[in-house]
Amino acid sequence: MNENDLRIVKTKRALHQALLALLKKQTLESISVSMLCREAGVNRGTFYLHYNDVGALFDEHLHYLLKDLEESYYEPYKHVTEMNHSLLDPATIRIFHHVKKYQPFYEIVFDKKSSISYYYSLFEKIKGLMIESTGASGLSNMFVIAYQVNAIMGLLIQWSEEGFSQTPEHMSEQLSSILKTMYQAPVK
Repeated sequence: MNENDLRIVKTKRALHQALLALLKKQTLESISVSMLCREAGVNRGTFYLHYNDVGALFDEHLHYLLKDLEESYYEPYKHVTEMNHSLLDPATIRIFHHVKKYQPFYEIVFDKKSSISYYYSLFEKIKGLMIESTGASGLSNMFVIAYQVNAIMGLLIQWSEEGFSQTPEHMSEQLSSILKTMYQAPVK
Protein backbone atom coordinates (compact mmCIF):
# COMPACT_ATOMS: atom_id res chain seq x y z
CA MET A 1 0.00 0.00 0.00
CA ASN A 2 1.44 3.37 -1.05
CA GLU A 3 1.15 5.76 1.91
CA ASN A 4 1.63 8.72 -0.47
CA ASP A 5 -1.40 7.76 -2.57
CA LEU A 6 -3.75 10.78 -2.52
CA ARG A 7 -6.75 8.56 -1.68
CA ILE A 8 -4.97 7.14 1.35
CA VAL A 9 -3.83 10.59 2.47
CA LYS A 10 -7.40 11.95 2.18
CA THR A 11 -8.89 8.95 3.98
CA LYS A 12 -6.43 9.18 6.85
CA ARG A 13 -6.92 12.95 7.11
CA ALA A 14 -10.70 12.44 7.28
CA LEU A 15 -10.28 9.81 10.00
CA HIS A 16 -7.92 12.01 12.02
CA GLN A 17 -10.32 14.97 11.78
CA ALA A 18 -13.27 12.77 12.73
CA LEU A 19 -11.34 11.46 15.72
CA LEU A 20 -10.67 15.00 16.95
CA ALA A 21 -14.29 16.01 16.43
CA LEU A 22 -15.47 13.03 18.48
CA LEU A 23 -12.84 13.55 21.19
CA LYS A 24 -14.29 17.01 21.80
CA LYS A 25 -17.53 15.33 22.89
CA GLN A 26 -16.45 12.06 24.49
CA THR A 27 -13.56 9.97 25.73
CA LEU A 28 -11.35 7.90 23.46
CA GLU A 29 -12.58 4.70 25.09
CA SER A 30 -16.21 5.49 24.23
CA ILE A 31 -15.56 6.09 20.51
CA SER A 32 -16.47 3.10 18.36
CA VAL A 33 -15.21 2.32 14.87
CA SER A 34 -18.78 2.77 13.59
CA MET A 35 -19.05 6.25 15.09
CA LEU A 36 -15.67 7.21 13.71
CA CYS A 37 -16.48 5.93 10.21
CA ARG A 38 -19.83 7.73 10.18
CA GLU A 39 -18.16 10.99 11.24
CA ALA A 40 -15.39 10.60 8.62
CA GLY A 41 -17.63 9.39 5.81
CA VAL A 42 -15.51 6.25 5.46
CA ASN A 43 -16.69 2.64 5.45
CA ARG A 44 -15.54 0.17 8.10
CA GLY A 45 -13.58 -1.93 5.61
CA THR A 46 -11.51 1.10 4.65
CA PHE A 47 -10.90 1.87 8.31
CA TYR A 48 -9.69 -1.67 9.01
CA LEU A 49 -7.45 -1.54 5.95
CA HIS A 50 -5.41 1.10 7.81
CA TYR A 51 -6.01 0.50 11.55
CA ASN A 52 -6.77 -2.34 13.95
CA ASP A 53 -8.89 -0.16 16.23
CA VAL A 54 -9.62 3.41 17.29
CA GLY A 55 -6.65 3.34 19.66
CA ALA A 56 -4.30 2.66 16.75
CA LEU A 57 -5.63 5.75 14.94
CA PHE A 58 -5.16 7.82 18.10
CA ASP A 59 -1.63 6.46 18.52
CA GLU A 60 -0.79 7.42 14.93
CA HIS A 61 -2.18 10.93 15.44
CA LEU A 62 -0.24 11.30 18.69
CA HIS A 63 2.93 9.97 17.02
CA TYR A 64 2.78 12.64 14.27
CA LEU A 65 1.97 15.34 16.77
CA LEU A 66 4.79 14.42 19.16
CA LYS A 67 7.29 14.16 16.30
CA ASP A 68 6.35 17.68 15.22
CA LEU A 69 6.55 18.85 18.86
CA GLU A 70 10.07 17.43 19.11
CA GLU A 71 11.17 19.20 15.92
CA SER A 72 9.61 22.44 17.17
CA TYR A 73 11.24 22.12 20.59
CA TYR A 74 14.73 21.68 19.11
CA GLU A 75 14.45 24.58 16.63
CA PRO A 76 16.15 27.21 18.88
CA TYR A 77 19.08 24.82 19.42
CA LYS A 78 19.80 24.81 15.68
CA HIS A 79 20.69 28.49 15.76
CA VAL A 80 23.13 28.60 18.68
CA THR A 81 26.14 26.66 19.88
CA GLU A 82 25.24 27.20 23.55
CA MET A 83 21.76 27.87 24.94
CA ASN A 84 21.95 31.30 26.54
CA HIS A 85 18.50 32.47 27.57
CA SER A 86 19.54 36.13 27.47
CA LEU A 87 20.41 35.77 23.78
CA LEU A 88 17.38 33.65 22.84
CA ASP A 89 15.75 34.94 19.66
CA PRO A 90 11.95 34.66 19.98
CA ALA A 91 11.75 33.99 16.23
CA THR A 92 13.47 30.65 16.76
CA ILE A 93 10.95 29.45 19.36
CA ARG A 94 8.58 27.18 17.43
CA ILE A 95 6.65 25.36 20.15
CA PHE A 96 3.74 27.83 19.95
CA HIS A 97 3.62 27.44 16.17
CA HIS A 98 3.37 23.70 16.75
CA VAL A 99 0.47 24.16 19.17
CA LYS A 100 -1.34 26.46 16.74
CA LYS A 101 -0.84 23.92 13.92
CA TYR A 102 -2.43 21.21 16.09
CA GLN A 103 -4.87 23.53 17.86
CA PRO A 104 -7.88 21.17 17.66
CA PHE A 105 -5.91 18.53 19.55
CA TYR A 106 -4.63 21.01 22.15
CA GLU A 107 -8.16 22.32 22.70
CA ILE A 108 -8.99 18.76 23.76
CA VAL A 109 -5.84 18.35 25.89
CA PHE A 110 -6.52 21.54 27.85
CA ASP A 111 -10.28 21.13 28.11
CA LYS A 112 -11.16 20.68 31.79
CA LYS A 113 -13.52 17.82 30.86
CA SER A 114 -10.83 15.84 29.04
CA SER A 115 -8.87 12.95 30.43
CA ILE A 116 -5.85 14.09 32.43
CA SER A 117 -3.85 11.39 30.66
CA TYR A 118 -3.62 13.62 27.56
CA TYR A 119 -2.06 16.36 29.68
CA TYR A 120 0.43 13.94 31.24
CA SER A 121 1.39 12.51 27.84
CA LEU A 122 2.30 16.02 26.71
CA PHE A 123 4.02 16.79 30.03
CA GLU A 124 6.15 13.63 29.81
CA LYS A 125 7.15 14.36 26.21
CA ILE A 126 8.29 17.90 27.01
CA LYS A 127 10.04 16.66 30.15
CA GLY A 128 11.89 14.02 28.12
CA LEU A 129 12.94 16.62 25.56
CA MET A 130 14.24 18.92 28.29
CA ILE A 131 16.20 16.13 29.95
CA GLU A 132 17.68 15.09 26.62
CA SER A 133 18.56 18.63 25.53
CA THR A 134 20.13 19.65 28.84
CA GLY A 135 21.69 16.35 29.82
CA ALA A 136 20.09 16.81 33.24
CA SER A 137 20.34 14.06 35.78
CA GLY A 138 20.01 13.74 39.52
CA LEU A 139 17.06 14.44 41.76
CA SER A 140 17.63 18.19 42.18
CA ASN A 141 17.84 18.68 38.41
CA MET A 142 14.59 16.74 37.97
CA PHE A 143 12.81 19.27 40.18
CA VAL A 144 14.16 22.11 38.02
CA ILE A 145 13.05 20.28 34.87
CA ALA A 146 9.57 19.66 36.34
CA TYR A 147 9.34 23.34 37.24
CA GLN A 148 10.31 24.41 33.73
CA VAL A 149 7.93 21.95 32.04
CA ASN A 150 5.07 23.15 34.22
CA ALA A 151 5.93 26.75 33.34
CA ILE A 152 5.60 25.96 29.63
CA MET A 153 2.42 23.99 30.27
CA GLY A 154 1.08 26.97 32.24
CA LEU A 155 1.70 29.29 29.30
CA LEU A 156 -0.06 26.83 26.99
CA ILE A 157 -3.04 26.48 29.34
CA GLN A 158 -3.39 30.26 29.66
CA TRP A 159 -3.17 30.61 25.88
CA SER A 160 -5.83 27.94 25.52
CA GLU A 161 -8.10 29.63 28.07
CA GLU A 162 -7.85 32.78 25.96
CA GLY A 163 -8.98 30.80 22.91
CA PHE A 164 -5.50 30.88 21.37
CA SER A 165 -6.23 34.52 20.54
CA GLN A 166 -2.60 35.64 20.72
CA THR A 167 -0.31 34.83 17.81
CA PRO A 168 2.41 32.19 18.17
CA GLU A 169 4.93 35.00 17.67
CA HIS A 170 3.48 36.91 20.63
CA MET A 171 3.62 33.80 22.80
CA SER A 172 7.24 33.18 21.77
CA GLU A 173 8.10 36.74 22.76
CA GLN A 174 6.40 36.20 26.12
CA LEU A 175 8.39 33.03 26.80
CA SER A 176 11.62 34.68 25.69
CA SER A 177 10.96 37.65 27.97
CA ILE A 178 10.18 35.39 30.94
CA LEU A 179 13.36 33.34 30.38
CA LYS A 180 15.50 36.45 30.06
CA THR A 181 14.06 37.81 33.30
CA MET A 182 14.55 34.52 35.13
CA TYR A 183 18.11 34.01 33.96
CA GLN A 184 19.49 37.54 34.12
CA ALA A 185 22.35 38.13 36.48
CA PRO A 186 21.32 39.51 39.87
CA VAL A 187 21.86 43.22 40.38
CA LYS A 188 24.69 43.95 42.85
